Amino acid sequence: MSPVTTASIPAAPAAQPQGCTNLKLRQLMRRVASHYDAELGKTGLKTTQYSLLSYVVKLGPIRAVDLAAQMKMSSSTLSRNLQPLVAAGWLLVSPGADARSRLISATPEGRAKRTEAQRRWRVAQESLNQTLGLDRVWALHALIDEAMDLLNPEGDTDETA
Repeated sequence: MSPVTTASIPAAPAAQPQGCTNLKLRQLMRRVASHYDAELGKTGLKTTQYSLLSYVVKLGPIRAVDLAAQMKMSSSTLSRNLQPLVAAGWLLVSPGADARSRLISATPEGRAKRTEAQRRWRVAQESLNQTLGLDRVWALHALIDEAMDLLNPEGDTDETA
C-alpha cells in the first residue's frame, strides 16, 4: 500500500459519510493514546509530557512562545503542561533576554528521563507498527498530514492538546 494521496482515495459515493468524523477520530485517538500511555507510563510520564520533554531536549533552551509554535499548541496549554515537568525537576524555566521572556531548558535529570522514556516510546511505536502494518501506518501519517494542511492552511497554532 502506498502513502495516501487525494488521487489514491476512491471516489466517494453519492451519499454522505455516516457517523461523526470527530467521534471516530476521538475513538481512534483514545485507543492510540492508551497504547502509548501503557508503555510510557512505565517511566512515570504521560505521552503529552514525553512530547514536551523531547521538544525541549531537542530545541532548548527555547522561549515559551517559540516552543508553543513548534508544538502547534496555545501558550496557555503549554504553560499548563510545563508545570508538572518543572515541579518534577525535569525542566527549568529561567529568565530570557528581556524581563518578559522566559527560556525553557531540560535539566540533566530531564535529559535522563527523556532517554528512558524514548526507549519505551520505541517499544510502543514498534508494537503499533506490527499491529497495524507499516503500510497502514505510512498511509495514516500521510492522510493526517494532508488533512492537517487542508484544515489549517494558514498555519495557526490554536490547538489545545
